[in-house]
Amino acid sequence: MSLLPLLALLLSVRIAISDLYARRVPNTWLAATALAALAWLLGTRLAGTPLPLLPHVAGAALGLAALLPFYAIGWMGAGDVKYFAVLGLMLGMGALWPLWLLGSLLAAAHAVALLLGRRFGGTLPLRLQLLRDRAGQHWKKLPLARGMQAARQGRVGIPFAAYLAVATVSLVLWQGENA
Repeated sequence: MSLLPLLALLLSVRIAISDLYARRVPNTWLAATALAALAWLLGTRLAGTPLPLLPHVAGAALGLAALLPFYAIGWMGAGDVKYFAVLGLMLGMGALWPLWLLGSLLAAAHAVALLLGRRFGGTLPLRLQLLRDRAGQHWKKLPLARGMQAARQGRVGIPFAAYLAVATVSLVLWQGENA
């Protein structure tokens, strides 16, 4: 496995954890990984075994341009957009379509589950409703749940970056097996 897919894999694990826990995509991780990817791309040129630079730079630009409108209308956080651009830089323009497609399908499944839960939660048998309410109360008392609520600072929404991260890990591992 090359360094860039490995970087994408490591970054994606970190982003998934952060987005699920705190609904945040840390800029420091994105910037550090983007700089490492650029250094690797330029280093291969100096070493005489250059990777094609255009697909990676175009991937970053396309990743940014593709999701920026969703940020502009308030459907997506800025971290999701920046993360997609960094993925485009590391994995190239060709990886963006499958990453976006799988990440969007996972996010859509999450949204449907939330909507169905709200819509049909009251139609569950009374025993299941009581069990669900008791489990919810128990969850809110756990230190992990309290830590998550504090870390999120009121941020809500579907963790799209986490779903992009799952898509990235899947793609990188699948390509590694088929290489």
